[in-house]
Amino acid sequence: MIQFQNTSSHEGQVQYLMYTLENAVLSMPEGQEKMVWLIDFTGWTLAHRSPIKTSRECMGIVQNHYPERLSVAFLLNAPKVFEATFKVAKVFLDQKTIQKLNFVYKDNEESMKTLYKHIDPEVLPVDFGGKNNVVYSHEGYTKLMTEDDIKTANFWAADGNHVMNEHSVPEVAAKEG
Repeated sequence: MIQFQNTSSHEGQVQYLMYTLENAVLSMPEGQEKMVWLIDFTGWTLAHRSPIKTSRECMGIVQNHYPERLSVAFLLNAPKVFEATFKVAKVFLDQKTIQKLNFVYKDNEESMKTLYKHIDPEVLPVDFGGKNNVVYSHEGYTKLMTEDDIKTANFWAADGNHVMNEHSVPEVAAKEG
């Protein structure tokens, strides 16, 4: 089985969050200011949990540096132990952010209706409770992220002398597990 993990270090996880958020913001269509998150916890166990320091810093980044970017977040198939842990962790979040979080479960029709109000089931992949038979391709994802890296670098290049191309971007590697 191949598992794709960005990193297990505190610094790496925070950097990956920032990388993902910045790419998402730059990829938004003109006039769109907010995003919907779907975080899949299928298969998550306590062995996968991040240290409290990392969770706190990531939550702080989202609510302090991207306060109005999050429209709503769906935590899909989170184990019940995660919900209990979240009750403790939410003391680090402001009330506005807490109200944007929704626990949803593929086997709970009512919770999925909440998700479908924000994500069309025709677009949502089957793995997440939708009807779209799209298959994840890590190679395709890597290609898209490389394109985003080039777009981001070109966006931030002040004088045009730092323009990047596909050979300037590090490859994303798969981790065997």
